[in-house]
Amino acid sequence: MPLAFKQGGLLFGAIGTVAICIIYAHCVHLLVSTSHKASKRSKIPSLGFSETAADVFTNGPPRLRPLATFATRYVDVMILIQSYLAFCMYLIFIARTLRDVVINQQQVELDTRIYLLLLLVPVAVITQIRELKYLVPFSGVANAIMIASIGITLYFILREPITLVDRALWGEWSSLPSFISTVIFAIQGIEFILPIENKMQHPQHFTSWCGINNVSIGFLTVLYSVTGFFGYAQFGDQTQGSVTLNLPNNNALAESTRLLSAIAILLSLGLSYYVPMEITWQMIADRVPPKFHNWAQAAIRFNVLLVLVAVAIVAPQIEPFVGLAGSIGGGTLVVIYPVMLDVVFRWSTGDFGLFRWHLVKNFVLFMFGLFVLIVGTYFSVMEIVDSYR
Repeated sequence: MPLAFKQGGLLFGAIGTVAICIIYAHCVHLLVSTSHKASKRSKIPSLGFSETAADVFTNGPPRLRPLATFATRYVDVMILIQSYLAFCMYLIFIARTLRDVVINQQQVELDTRIYLLLLLVPVAVITQIRELKYLVPFSGVANAIMIASIGITLYFILREPITLVDRALWGEWSSLPSFISTVIFAIQGIEFILPIENKMQHPQHFTSWCGINNVSIGFLTVLYSVTGFFGYAQFGDQTQGSVTLNLPNNNALAESTRLLSAIAILLSLGLSYYVPMEITWQMIADRVPPKFHNWAQAAIRFNVLLVLVAVAIVAPQIEPFVGLAGSIGGGTLVVIYPVMLDVVFRWSTGDFGLFRWHLVKNFVLFMFGLFVLIVGTYFSVMEIVDSYR
């Protein structure tokens, strides 16, 4: 988030973060609501993201029905791209954190790529966990550790005098798409929404006014806004991809915070791996004899991990890839698809409200998502290219 405020400026960053979080929460409600209505219409207990897209287009206007297969596959591909990009960044963050701590404490300087190779062992174990109910405790511990890390990080950010004299209030026009993409990447996890909501004992608690979605997004909005604003205000142009990398090197508490953050990310990798692996396995499960399913899943999970580690080794930078993952995943999955599915579902009934306000609102959101996808991806790719020149 401090990186986002560095790209967007303090004033635009504060306003933009709140606006993007509201848009995200609304799009989550659209997705869950459409999924519920589609499953009720088709008399199916529950639907995932791509299954919702397939059902909505299959039963939608006749001219759109031939697009059902494409719409389904596109969701799966976008989830895979965004999830794997994010997974690579998590690996790089853990490796860079370990490298910095070892350099500071032991004066042993090894390349980040060495730590990426060393991470293979623990990550290979965590990513072999396939049941969501076993991954949730790991995620719960990771969240607790991360909140503690953010608290300590805020202590270091706020303990020194903060001046706003040379801090940008408004970012460059060329960096605003990267700001939007970075915030969306930080806040979003829409690929996990339906899998988790479908497995809840009381799914109605997810999208109610004081439900899980609104409460969690409200909490994150405040936490991320404070961290982003004061993080950039404190470190300015020196702000790195993760603010923990800006903490002092000669302080034991700061070092422990970096390690805690790395541990939290490590523990959450299993959950990050769950959705893309479910999609990947569904694509190939029918081609594998049932008696080999267990071994095949283990092999696929490990081989995909090897590929992701190889990608991280080739490009061990965090910052340029944050915006790319946010623009690809955020533009398509967070905004475009939820509003598109809502419009297609409503089309047959004409239920667009007074003066067709649902249609107008969704059109505005669709154009915003298209802007994030096209412009955000373009500037993120240019930033990646420039970083390797």
